[in-house]
Amino acid sequence: MMPAVDEPLVSRPLWAAWLAPLPLPLLRALGRMLGWLLWCFAHRRRRVVNTNLQLCFPHLTTPARRQLARATFVKFAQSLLDRAWLWHAPVAVVQARLVVKGELDWLASDGAKVLFAPHFVGLDAGWTALTLNVDRLFATIYAKQTRPRLDVWVLAGRSRFGNPQLLPRQQLGRSVLQVMRRDAALYVLPDMDLGSRDAVFVPFFGVEAATVTTLPRLADIGQCAVAPVTTRLTSTGYEVTVHAPWSNYPSGDPEADVAAMNARLEAFIATMPDQYYWVHKRFKTRPPGEKPIY
Repeated sequence: MMPAVDEPLVSRPLWAAWLAPLPLPLLRALGRMLGWLLWCFAHRRRRVVNTNLQLCFPHLTTPARRQLARATFVKFAQSLLDRAWLWHAPVAVVQARLVVKGELDWLASDGAKVLFAPHFVGLDAGWTALTLNVDRLFATIYAKQTRPRLDVWVLAGRSRFGNPQLLPRQQLGRSVLQVMRRDAALYVLPDMDLGSRDAVFVPFFGVEAATVTTLPRLADIGQCAVAPVTTRLTSTGYEVTVHAPWSNYPSGDPEADVAAMNARLEAFIATMPDQYYWVHKRFKTRPPGEKPIY
């Protein structure tokens, strides 16, 4: 197990201080209430979720999609409140609530690795579980928060265990090469719409989606394998699975590689559709000539 501390060296928000000691069932009940409130009052974000679900699950009835949308807000809210204990509860509490399974021997072995971490609501729990339980260098790409105090808190929470490297998205370049040369396991989240730069349009649930070619490019740079890591929110905490590395990946064809990534992501989403990050405008960037979706 990696070295750990009971508290990051940063002031925690008041709500996190209140929530961190609570029993998990009570905390999840509060998250359920917050999710319902968001569903009722976050009108713009609800429209985004509904639009995504209509595009990706056209076969569902309207009541079924509405139920899935509500469940999405609940899981999103529960995962948000869970950051209180992930980043501030005693180490023993965090350890007891995180189950890690799968290809752990492969992950702990020598050599650089690229981990494909899809945007399920538990992605921060997955990162915490890996840095707490697997004795190796981890790195991830970090998007700076707009509010300075929030940025400090998030950075401290994600740095709590294992001395990981958090690489600012705005200053990548050489830093990625440096951590790959140090045989880091790079935890990558490339399944969001980040605009047209370094992206190709490939299907996601049958809809053309701007998808960055980050995953195959990093694997090519590091001359290393890619394996998915999925995190499932459960009644007792989170279940983190390190899946088997993909064979023949990257293939040398970035467009084919990201299309394969999206296809495999669809299969993961099918196992827990209410836990995917549908609040994001996944189809914001459109192919030339297409009208905006949102």
